[in-house]
Amino acid sequence: MEAIDAIIKQIDDIVWGIPLIVILLACGIMLTVRLRFLQIRKLGKGFRYMLHDDDSGHGDVSSFAALCTALSATVGTGNIVGVATAVSTGGAGALFWMEVAALFGMATKYAEGLLAIKYRTKDQNGNILGGPFYYIENGMGRKWKWLAKIFAFFGVFVGLMGIGTFTQINGITTAVKNFFDPDMQQTVSLFGNEYSISVVIAGIIITILTALVLIGGLKSISSVAQIVVPAMIIAYVGCCLIVLFTHITDIPAAVAEIFESAFGLRPIAGGIAGISVVFLSAQKGIARGIFSNEAGLGSAPIAASAAKTKEPVRQGLVSMMGTFIDTIIVCTMTGLVIVIAGSHTKGLTGVDITIDAFSSGLPFPSRVSAFIVMACLAIFAFTTILGWNYYSERCISYLIKPHKYLSITYRWIYIAAVFIGPYLTVEAVWNIADIFNGLMALPNITAIIALSGIVRSETLDYFRRTED
Repeated sequence: MEAIDAIIKQIDDIVWGIPLIVILLACGIMLTVRLRFLQIRKLGKGFRYMLHDDDSGHGDVSSFAALCTALSATVGTGNIVGVATAVSTGGAGALFWMEVAALFGMATKYAEGLLAIKYRTKDQNGNILGGPFYYIENGMGRKWKWLAKIFAFFGVFVGLMGIGTFTQINGITTAVKNFFDPDMQQTVSLFGNEYSISVVIAGIIITILTALVLIGGLKSISSVAQIVVPAMIIAYVGCCLIVLFTHITDIPAAVAEIFESAFGLRPIAGGIAGISVVFLSAQKGIARGIFSNEAGLGSAPIAASAAKTKEPVRQGLVSMMGTFIDTIIVCTMTGLVIVIAGSHTKGLTGVDITIDAFSSGLPFPSRVSAFIVMACLAIFAFTTILGWNYYSERCISYLIKPHKYLSITYRWIYIAAVFIGPYLTVEAVWNIADIFNGLMALPNITAIIALSGIVRSETLDYFRRTED
């Protein structure tokens, strides 16, 4: 098993090497320049559009429901475990690079949302079809359909073996075990290994809940997301604010540590210095940031394409708010709490880092703080499981001619992946997720760059019509 983990890690290091990081950042920077920092100039308009639906166009769900569906898939373990992993392996500076990736990623997410609406289509039954496969095929031309197929292929595996299942359920069951049975006193033997009974029970419960919601399809998922996603984000950010307000004098030192680590001024990992520190910090921060907010992956436009609106630009602005909420608000809060507590330097891993940070920072008994983190992680991860089922289901429908039994069959395969997720090693799970994330991003980024002129012309035309 260790040999397999080592191979997976090597592949992850290759996929998330300098080339992919440069491509993703370059795309965001290019769009930011061509759109004249639209993500900053039109941030207020994005908030307004997010809260006021546009029902003038055809679609399956409201713009807000589409955003909540996208957020249900993005606000997950990446915000709690992913940030902790990035900061512990890349230093506090990884948080800075997450923010940089998010700032430019907002422009990328804007382009994704815009293109999703512009190039969406309907099937013979009147169902809305949209996402990167359709703006690749309809925007770049049918000769590029092979690229759309590649995107869809990797999208299926991101859902089944990456963001959608393994990382989420693994994060949930690990948090449950750490809370209810940290010393592994109640165990059961499965697959040749010992597991806490709490892991088995939590895994079964989440699997059953997943099955109950997924059977209803997109409208069932969006209905749950509209209620759960805003509530869970407000509750989690509220807990973070309590920590920050009660440790307000520690914030300047934490910010200084983040910047020192980000630019190689503070050695990490036993004395690594200079460019090695900067690269490690940037690599982990950008990779985990993209894992969290999914800017450039091409997942969010699948949900955005279902929105009831006729204006591509409007949905683009709503879509970019997902990155703002996910990374610039939620991930920043998590990172600051961890750095203030110094939990990233205690040799802990995964969710244990975040639990330690909240236990140290919240003015509650440590047991209560640990429960809060566990509950938030469980809800965050559960909604991500739901959202990514919809994404990967759309991907497989693009690859294989839709059939009335295809969706049902795939959902049960997806549910089975959720069921086995708790029994995989944490490091292997995250590395597998990173690999498929990177591979999925490449065809989508290619399309966005190729269609960036359309994004710019659509943007200029919309604001000329609405603001003159």
